[in-house]
Amino acid sequence: MAAEREGLRGVLRLAAGHRGPIAATVALTLAASALGLAQPLVARDVIDAAAAGRTAWHGVAALVALFAVQALAQAVVRFQLARTGEGIVLGLRLSLIDRLLRLRMPAYDRHRVGDLISRTDADTFAVRQIIAGGLTDAVTGSIGLAATIALMLWLDWTLFACVAAVVVVAGAVLGTALRGMRDASLRGRRATGAMAADLERALSAIRTVKAARAEVRESERIGGRAEAAYAANVRMAGFDALVAPATELAVTGSFLVALLVGGARVAGGSGSVADLVAFLLYMLYLTGPLGALFESLSVVQQGTGAVQRIREALVLPRESGDPPRAEPPHDDRSPALEFRDVWFGYRRSRPVLRGVSFEVPRHGFVALIGRSGAGKSTVFALAERFYDPDRGEVLVGGVPADARSRSGHRARIGLVEQDCPILDGTIRDNLVYAAPHAGEDEIREAVRVTNLAGLVARLPHGLDSGVGEHGRELSGGERQRLAIARALVARPDLLLLDEPTAHLDLESEQALHRTLGETAGRCALLVIAHRFTTVRAAAHIVVLDEGRIVASGTHEELMDVSAYYRTLATPWPGPSREGAPARQ
Repeated sequence: MAAEREGLRGVLRLAAGHRGPIAATVALTLAASALGLAQPLVARDVIDAAAAGRTAWHGVAALVALFAVQALAQAVVRFQLARTGEGIVLGLRLSLIDRLLRLRMPAYDRHRVGDLISRTDADTFAVRQIIAGGLTDAVTGSIGLAATIALMLWLDWTLFACVAAVVVVAGAVLGTALRGMRDASLRGRRATGAMAADLERALSAIRTVKAARAEVRESERIGGRAEAAYAANVRMAGFDALVAPATELAVTGSFLVALLVGGARVAGGSGSVADLVAFLLYMLYLTGPLGALFESLSVVQQGTGAVQRIREALVLPRESGDPPRAEPPHDDRSPALEFRDVWFGYRRSRPVLRGVSFEVPRHGFVALIGRSGAGKSTVFALAERFYDPDRGEVLVGGVPADARSRSGHRARIGLVEQDCPILDGTIRDNLVYAAPHAGEDEIREAVRVTNLAGLVARLPHGLDSGVGEHGRELSGGERQRLAIARALVARPDLLLLDEPTAHLDLESEQALHRTLGETAGRCALLVIAHRFTTVRAAAHIVVLDEGRIVASGTHEELMDVSAYYRTLATPWPGPSREGAPARQ
């Protein structure tokens, strides 16, 4: 019972922003119900008049008018319900989209993307049915039911007692079904979310799936999720199947009881035909609110799982907003980036960085090297404020990272990831993604320095040519250079590059080294590097090992003084990438 009350409270909280439209719909529905409630009383008067040998034309006209106005009100209610439902879905989706795009990075680490996406789609649709249909029907059905019961008691309380006994039995059956539906609904929603997450996982890496001949395995994995959802939904359907018989028992059974008992009483002279007809008309009218109430309870219980999943998503921790104070000015004399005794772990019991301290000057090229898992990608994540250090300070331009808003902080830093995410759209869309108001001169300059001019010239629509989903129309090297150009268009003070030569051929790599040299004169460069040619081009090298800085200096200095550096440099390891947080 407590779970049912909590589920209903959750529904009401989600509908809180739509109280006005829902209240108007409920009021209009009640008005239509009142028109319906008046019809049996008018019909009774017409029958009494006919029994007295008169034709109550005014009563007949009133019945016609009441029916016409009620039909019109019901049509308006249906439209208003549909519009309110779509408004609720839109509001929930906007809230979820905003929340999911602003989550703290640990939330993305803990939840699968496909499952989060499913909450903005299937789950919000289920909530629309609950609020726009189930909740409104529950309110209007309850009020209509109360009014009908009051009138039936006024007409014949003995006959009503017989009807109530049948309804109580039906209610007991319905209660059993609703409890089972609530649990099955949550299991079904979770299985559907897992299925969407697994399908997104496979389709986003479909080339790898096919190359590994893993279609059957992935199909079985995703099919297993689908079967789990099927089993939960079939179980829910089984409980739902009890709702219709329970409603039928409550409505048709009670009507037959009223007809038999009332008919016997009229035949025995203890009741009038007019009163029995009016009571039976109310019995017919009772089917509406009673059926609506039973159905709304079923809808609410079926959607309880969706409500819970949406509420879980809406309370996921999001990144903090702007600080209340004015952001401090940038200090042109301070290093572009400075780590001061930084400690950090994705789990506090397992630190990834241990007392890291280093500086990146205002201009110049600094390489960050170390074996896979040494903490290099974690340094980038802290520099971008995807995470905050457990201890120590990160400063950009002499200003502590947490003294600025995350947006203001990130505006000064460009990031080029190793896998170079390219967004579906055109080359121009990607180039101006971080700087939507960039001019043509800035775009052309970024294209030139990243050696993309030849590509743009070859494409049929130049900068306005599409790149395909995830940049599939481009080669690996072209995606790499486009990602670097996108970062340069935003004119950052500090540019972070994660193995920028990973997908480049020799000619493009040489062009990129020229780009890095030119870029280092404009802003600071911090590059995670594995290729020996890239490391040697750096003015300064920082060496990480197991989360600690074990050496720093130029290539020549480190070859002389650092045995660990020499083991890295001879032979130099091939390109690799530090593991994701869960593998650190």
